[in-house]
Amino acid sequence: MSSEATLTPIRSLVDKEAIVDRPFLVKDKVKGMGKNGRAFLSLLIGDKTGHIDARVWDRVEEMADTFDIGDIILVKGQVQLYLNRKQIIVHKVEKAEENAFNKEEFSIEDKKIDAHALYSELIQIVQQIETVPIRQLILDSLQDEEIKPLILKAPAAKTIHHAHRGGLLEHVVSICKLMKMMAAHYSYMDVDLLLFGAIFHDLGKVWELDIQREQIQYSHKGRLLGHMQLACELIDKKAQRILGFPEDLREVMKHIVLSHHGKLEYGSPVRPYFMEAMMVAMIDDLDSKVDTVQNFIESERQTGESWSRYNDNFDRYFYLENLKGRWK
Repeated sequence: MSSEATLTPIRSLVDKEAIVDRPFLVKDKVKGMGKNGRAFLSLLIGDKTGHIDARVWDRVEEMADTFDIGDIILVKGQVQLYLNRKQIIVHKVEKAEENAFNKEEFSIEDKKIDAHALYSELIQIVQQIETVPIRQLILDSLQDEEIKPLILKAPAAKTIHHAHRGGLLEHVVSICKLMKMMAAHYSYMDVDLLLFGAIFHDLGKVWELDIQREQIQYSHKGRLLGHMQLACELIDKKAQRILGFPEDLREVMKHIVLSHHGKLEYGSPVRPYFMEAMMVAMIDDLDSKVDTVQNFIESERQTGESWSRYNDNFDRYFYLENLKGRWK
């Protein structure tokens, strides 16, 4: 069923406007507790025209159990301005019948990634590495008949950054370009180790994360071992097949992988103990955060508001105006 033609765009909804059995896709759903001890349900709901916050204050437990994230629901309620931002106060919600709507009409089109072009660009970068054992180990890994098809589709994360098909390649190529800039500026660093770290730090995610029905989930192997352990196993496997591979280089490579989260509390078993490992951790964090914030801002701009909703990950609101070239 198509509903797109009959829906007022979300950004055009006005204060006190009645919402009557309007279908929305549930994008987020969180139970909360107000300062008065009263439970509420915080929702992010939307369609192709954008998304909007919604709040359920009455019969919270009853309504919360009737639908999940990813469901299409029919909402009765009213638009309300809260802190100068539109939201819907939900009076009634009902899960739509399974085949009543086409979910594609409720999802904003995903970012399109040319994974094959990114893969070719990555191979060209690797071929410029001058340290022969590093170059050979990376090429043997990327061109492995098991790994290549996995890396062409792998996301870089489940939800936070580059969380889409081909996201891992996008993340890796981006970091490789940044590493070249860093090595040109900080000439005392080994560019080949920086590029290795850019490529290998998350390579274990080709096994850790799995895409099924366009949903990103952790695999059985990924939950048990994690992507850092899986990448270290790959280093050992490929290094053993390269005649005369330096043992101290293998240890350095594994340290870069194991320390790339930067801090023990962030999941790394060791902290970075040399400059190249520190740079990998910092640039990985930078690229991840830039992608996360930019995707959040682009998504929030669909509301037509000047400021975003509160972002829990970054503990702030974001200004949504595009400032690039504004004063040229």
